[in-house]
Amino acid sequence: MAPPTSFSRQRFTRFAWGVLAYNVAVILWGALVRATGSGAGCGGHWPLCNGEVLPQIAANATVIEFTHRLMSGIALIAVVALFAWARALYPPRDATRRWAAWSLVFILTEALLGASLVLLGHVAADDSMGRVYSLSAHLINTFALLASLALTAWASSPGNRQIRTRTFAGRAPLLAIVAVAVSGAITALGDTLFPAHTLAQGLREDFASTANFLIRLRVIHPLLAVAAACLLALWAGREFAARRTDRLRWLSAIILALVASQIVVGAGNILLKAPLAMQLFHLLLADGVWITLVLFTAERNRAALHTTIPDAAKMIK
Repeated sequence: MAPPTSFSRQRFTRFAWGVLAYNVAVILWGALVRATGSGAGCGGHWPLCNGEVLPQIAANATVIEFTHRLMSGIALIAVVALFAWARALYPPRDATRRWAAWSLVFILTEALLGASLVLLGHVAADDSMGRVYSLSAHLINTFALLASLALTAWASSPGNRQIRTRTFAGRAPLLAIVAVAVSGAITALGDTLFPAHTLAQGLREDFASTANFLIRLRVIHPLLAVAAACLLALWAGREFAARRTDRLRWLSAIILALVASQIVVGAGNILLKAPLAMQLFHLLLADGVWITLVLFTAERNRAALHTTIPDAAKMIK
């Protein structure tokens, strides 16, 4: 078998970035399913839709949910292809191959968690604590999938192939974003099931002792988001000022811009009572923050490794 060429690896890198972008689109469509209450559009059936392979389209909810299932199926095929291609191009211990394997693991668990939401009835108007747990697990897995796909593409890029990304320094910002995202998903669910007609009504309900727990949890997300934004701004701002590498400075600037945008859009979400388009844009920015932060952390580790190796060489001399 002929060794892989640099051209074939370049094509793999482009494909990996494309798979990542497509999965973001699938996630946004999944949010549309939740926001429109279309999770039960295929009934309680999975993988069939209303008991059929190709369902009779009788309602918008069925169209939205069935489209999401088709998109998810394509995403699964794309990740399987990514994994198979990585195995063909890279040696067993290569970071690209390892992260492609993790991508395959998380796309499979993503499918299982999505199926469990339907089969357990954690869709449409369900406001149980079980749905909160399922939704949280689904979102954490989604973020793990996006991170694995992003690192697959990053590790396959020139200059990154020999860098080991098994461990991550500076986990606090990553964990902070996950916590904010989980609280945001719960808040979005509360906004969908118990929409406030006015801002004043929403604020009263947030602090009412008799309100549903999903409504009372809505106040947590803005507080966590502001705290996480301050942490990220401090972290990225310090790296931006340090000027260690051009890529780190560029990624730092993107993080700062995305975080500022998120705060503005999040405030708009509250003031405008979470319109659908703004919810989706808010989620898109959240995915952008997460992916950029993962790449920033990987690049930061790479820069630290390149700094450590010359220092060690000087000590030996």
